[in-house]
Amino acid sequence: MPKVIASSLRKGNVVDKDGRLYVILSAENIHPGKGTPVTQLDMRRITDGVKVSERYRTTEQVERAYVEDREHTFLYSDAEGFHFMNPESYEQLAVPKDVIGDQAPYLQEGMAVMLSTHNGVPLALELPQRVTLEVTDTEPVTKGQTASSSYKPATLSNGIRTLVPPHIGTGTRIVVMTADGAYVERAKD
Repeated sequence: MPKVIASSLRKGNVVDKDGRLYVILSAENIHPGKGTPVTQLDMRRITDGVKVSERYRTTEQVERAYVEDREHTFLYSDAEGFHFMNPESYEQLAVPKDVIGDQAPYLQEGMAVMLSTHNGVPLALELPQRVTLEVTDTEPVTKGQTASSSYKPATLSNGIRTLVPPHIGTGTRIVVMTADGAYVERAKD
């Protein structure tokens, strides 16, 4: 397996540590004022779902597992998990809920996602960076408050709560970041 420096690892990458595969949930490079820079990795062991945190010096070598990244289309979810289809072979794959995690609310029927698999086992999912959703509940638009920089709470069609500018009302379609649910802009459709 190829070795890479710890600072190049990102969310969704799969590493081999002591013969076990771990998927990275978050990776943060920390540069303290004094001392050596480190990379903080929060990982989930693929075999049993145990979460661990590791710190590596940023220049330390880490074994990266060979993972196949393929585009898949989200079809639907049921008690079995989330179902995706490979658009080339039309092969369907059921992905367990713990692999999807907190990204589940952003999945939309027909959405193209990057699915990482190792020997046919789904490991991680990468959503598009932005998704368009409808505001289902927010405070009414206040006249004359459009220029202020304060944001108000809103509930989106997927159940996620976020902050939107004062001029956004109920029923408006907006674009949000899938990483943290942050408002980007009003949808152009």
